[in-house]
Amino acid sequence: MHIPESLQDLADSEAVQFLKRPKTITRICAGIFALIIFSSLLTDGYQNKTDSSQLHCVLNSNNTACSFSVGAGLLAFLCCLAFLVLDAHEGRIASTRFKSAFQLLDFILAVLWTAVWFVGFCFLANQWQHSPPKHFLLGSSSAKVAVTFAFFSILIWISQAYLALQDLQNDAPVPYKRSLDERGVVLTSLSPSSAASPVNTPSPDPHNLSYTGSGLSPYLSTPKVPRLAMMPDD
Repeated sequence: MHIPESLQDLADSEAVQFLKRPKTITRICAGIFALIIFSSLLTDGYQNKTDSSQLHCVLNSNNTACSFSVGAGLLAFLCCLAFLVLDAHEGRIASTRFKSAFQLLDFILAVLWTAVWFVGFCFLANQWQHSPPKHFLLGSSSAKVAVTFAFFSILIWISQAYLALQDLQNDAPVPYKRSLDERGVVLTSLSPSSAASPVNTPSPDPHNLSYTGSGLSPYLSTPKVPRLAMMPDD
């Protein structure tokens, strides 16, 4: 294991460069937000009323709201953790098709999680708005935290979808990539060696009858003139 000898070596290490990537930062933030939503309602989201010992959800006594927040938060956290591991090994992926499929899946999941947290935020905010005040002894702060970070999750997953879309556009195959300057499709490209070196054509030599270097036939033939046939008169 290589141990950096100075702060510059530490800043130039692969781990630090990976953590400084915008996609890594947004993915870590999305995982942290999901963990906060999941843990806040799991620990303090179920409380008993002042006149009962039975546990109820602090969001308008709607157990569906708490179950949705806990389940979505847990799944989003695991999704971010899995994609962080895949991002760390993305440079080792040799197959272009697998890499494009991975980036497409990343974009689709980011769009789906944006929709999930948008619906979740509207649902949680509506349930918290209809919750009677001082109905529970504890848990009101946990409900506010869950609603707040559900809104922040919408913004962070939008950023994640935008970054994934940029990766898809930048890593498109070269033969099918659109050229912004020429407004055409780049199908082929000339190598520098072939463009710099002219085509070597053999110089004509009247004393040399070798035709191995040229594409002409050694036997030259004159074009035949069509013959006219006289038709007899009847």
